Amino acid sequence: PLEEKPESLSIIHSTKMCGAGVGWCLVKQLVTWGLAQELLDLVALATIADMVPLLGVNRVLVKVGLKQMNKTKRVGLLSLMKDAGLELGNIGTYEIGYILGPRLNAKGRLEHALDSLRLLCTKDVEKARKLAKMLSDTNTQKKQLVEDAIVEAKEIIKISHPRGVIQKKILVLYSKNWIPGIVGLVAGRISDEYNLPTIAISLGEVESKGSARSIKGINIVETISMCSEFLIKVGGHPQAAGFTIETTKIEIFKQNLEKVADKIDFAKDGYLAIDAILNPQIITKKMIGVIEQFEPFGIENNKPVFASLKVPVTDLKTVGSGKHLKFKAGGIDGIAFSKGDLMEKLKENQLIDVIYYLEINKFNGNETLQLKVLDVQY
Repeated sequence: PLEEKPESLSIIHSTKMCGAGVGWCLVKQLVTWGLAQELLDLVALATIADMVPLLGVNRVLVKVGLKQMNKTKRVGLLSLMKDAGLELGNIGTYEIGYILGPRLNAKGRLEHALDSLRLLCTKDVEKARKLAKMLSDTNTQKKQLVEDAIVEAKEIIKISHPRGVIQKKILVLYSKNWIPGIVGLVAGRISDEYNLPTIAISLGEVESKGSARSIKGINIVETISMCSEFLIKVGGHPQAAGFTIETTKIEIFKQNLEKVADKIDFAKDGYLAIDAILNPQIITKKMIGVIEQFEPFGIENNKPVFASLKVPVTDLKTVGSGKHLKFKAGGIDGIAFSKGDLMEKLKENQLIDVIYYLEINKFNGNETLQLKVLDVQY
């Protein structure tokens, strides 16, 4: 909040929750408890999509909000779920964060979010169906714009670091070809791939819009704020931030931010953090039930990552036109998405180290243990 406050009866502010969470805390004092509970599906939706830490009050709001989401009667949400191929009763943090949230956000990124609001508010089934289709189509358009921007971003990185070695602790990328609505997605993708805090800026003639995504351990909004003298405005939280800057000041901002980042002590690595090493023989459905009590998983409340070492791999096969790999590791079914190329490198009964999430695979009424494989060492 700025030093100068607006005139008002009172100001309700928190950096612990997203805007919808703060808003709900006010609204619940003004409406019946029954209506307040009905609104929790929207609170869960916003909390997950806004990438705030799923700890403390946020985790509680999402946990109870997901229960409300999975029995929602909002025709707009139901239409959006149907268009996305989702079923009511199976909506969790993944479905909101990666399927519903992006569709609702897409219109606002490319044009204006009014149609997303209309979808959430409408009680007309046919109108909801048309709006849901429009948002899904817009999301597809957005994805293509992001893919094109990613290609350009990697080319910028390649030109700036011709030997392939990135010496900088932060990446600052900008282009006149990127619209403001996608720079956050570009920053996120590049940050994930290069394991570096990343800023992507959409160049405007006078003012430019920037968005930042961070990595574990780096408070990106604090880092950017250290160079606030070059910015018109800045806001966000430790993992994501946005700002406006005069276009003529981008280069000096970049130089100063790189100097600030150089002083930050953090280990840049590509290792997966493992919570525990398990013998496959002790893995049971009951164990997964215990893990599920820590849900909902998300930002800062990550799903536990396990590893099993020197276990035999059997029943190797690919699925999805060779894109994905299925196998048994220590006798338990495993699925490794986008790792079909390992089929040629692994042999039956070969000993491997495998890193995975534990999950229950539900298919045709049957429930089986499954390893959702993140990595394989052989």
